[in-house]
Amino acid sequence: MKPQDITAVKSSSSPSLWIFGYGSLVWKPDFRYKRSQVGYVQGYKRRFWHGDNFHRGNNELPGRVVTLIEDDDESTWGVAFEVTGSQVEESLKYLNVRETACGGYVTKMVDFFPEGEEEKKQPPVQALVYIATSDNALYLGPASPEMIGVQIAVCRGKTGHNLEYLLRLAKFMRSSCPHVEDHHLFSIEAAALTAVSYLLAAQ
Repeated sequence: MKPQDITAVKSSSSPSLWIFGYGSLVWKPDFRYKRSQVGYVQGYKRRFWHGDNFHRGNNELPGRVVTLIEDDDESTWGVAFEVTGSQVEESLKYLNVRETACGGYVTKMVDFFPEGEEEKKQPPVQALVYIATSDNALYLGPASPEMIGVQIAVCRGKTGHNLEYLLRLAKFMRSSCPHVEDHHLFSIEAAALTAVSYLLAAQ
């Protein structure tokens, strides 16, 4: 599905909207919503391949944050938030600054599968998701877990330390999705913590 402009979502006549978060939104949505649901989207994998020179880094030392990469064999777990009524425009206005203007993300509509609904044979719901693509100036692309971990260990932005972002995401996966083994996330977590221990020992 091609990226769609956020204004198209704003003009929708639907009384509610689901917004899927797979990065900082899972623990810090910062907008009002009716309810939230843990679940997943299919056909995407989560990767620390996007640069951040605002929230978790700066122009000299950009941080690493997650984006979604299309992969038919993968799925990504996170949280979807249902916003209704005036919450729809309020949340999109806020996220347009947080994710688009400052983060460099574009929007897509994807199928979201709430946890447990597959047993009930319920169809997925359409959810808005923010994705950073490779044609973005902030996009950094793949690197080894060790390289990404070191980068995360030393970067800080206006929202806080890049390491906090990584550790909070790993904590969410362990507490809310304990049955999911996110090798990419957990290998970077281990590399970042190793880097931090070396940095502390060198002081």
